[in-house]
Amino acid sequence: MSKRRAVILAVAVEGLSQADAARRYEVSEATVSRWLARYRSDGDTAFEPRSRRPRRSPMRITNEMTELIVDLRCRLVAEGLDAGPETIAWHLATHHEVKVSPATIRRRLVEAGLVTANPKKRPRNSYIRFEADLPNETWQSDFTHWRLADGSDVEILTWLDDHSRYALSVTAHRRVTGPIVVDTFAATSADQGLPASILTDNGMVFTARFAGGRGGRNTLETTLAGLGIVQKHSRPNHPTTCGKVERFQQTLKRWLTQQVPPGTIAELQQLLDRFVDEYNHRRPHASLGRRTPTVVYGLLPKTGPTGTGAGPHHRLRHDRVDKTGALSLRRNGRMHHIGIGRTHAAKRVLMLIDDLDIRVIDTATGELLRHLTLNPDRNYQPRRK
Repeated sequence: MSKRRAVILAVAVEGLSQADAARRYEVSEATVSRWLARYRSDGDTAFEPRSRRPRRSPMRITNEMTELIVDLRCRLVAEGLDAGPETIAWHLATHHEVKVSPATIRRRLVEAGLVTANPKKRPRNSYIRFEADLPNETWQSDFTHWRLADGSDVEILTWLDDHSRYALSVTAHRRVTGPIVVDTFAATSADQGLPASILTDNGMVFTARFAGGRGGRNTLETTLAGLGIVQKHSRPNHPTTCGKVERFQQTLKRWLTQQVPPGTIAELQQLLDRFVDEYNHRRPHASLGRRTPTVVYGLLPKTGPTGTGAGPHHRLRHDRVDKTGALSLRRNGRMHHIGIGRTHAAKRVLMLIDDLDIRVIDTATGELLRHLTLNPDRNYQPRRK
């Protein structure tokens, strides 16, 4: 017998006073009075506690919204595109003007049986992330295998900007060779400008340093050295060093799996061009703040083979505008305060500092907030109209 039932029966049947029943069962008199009042109004249902579920849930999404979430998930998966909770939330906000939290979307997907738990998966916070500060500061490159409709094997070569994840070049070949790597690099750099560095694995088409002691440079190494471009490599058996291009290839293959198998390399190239257009211009990227690679690639000025260390006073600095609308910058041991404007308070900015020439850029929009020549004799650098 529950304590609630015992208290009610002690008063209603045995004739105990509410005070005596409260002392016997070690509850407050107010609780006894409340239980009895419900017993008189509801009868035997008072023996069990009421449900604590709220009478109304104004933030609970409707069944129609749940169906839309499930439909989006199924459609994105069928198209071979990312279909995680954050991506679905972006599509709801962008195309349906509805805001639903990723946590709520995940719960609905779990309830619908569309999410499978993977407890062995390594958590994201265990990875050490690296990202180039400017477009063209580092390009990553790699190639992967794919099969045509007749089962023949072909290879897909990718050049990817490290800062923006912008797919610079994705091409299909019967076999990727050293000259093909150089040709695609030359065509891409002619269109997008030269990078300051490139990052690849240790494949023979990228480097000859593991060529069995024969020494010398391959075609790509010779080309990069002549252009003053730094060449970097991942350690053997550490593919996560080139994680951005590896992740891109995983996304590409998932999309290709959902398409009609191409019969020729030309047909595969048409599919690759379709995917690159979708990836660069319309697909939101989680690590880019749900922006597209095209937007991020065009926000900041591109660097080049001279890198980001041209000169003793050349540097990049990430900062936030303070509540007075100013930024602080130390130069030659002296603190300077740069006026930006109170309307920009709390904004995150990137400061491009080239000796006395300073540009302040809004990292969210790419807007140039201020361009000035620092006066080293003044502590405060006022805005001028």
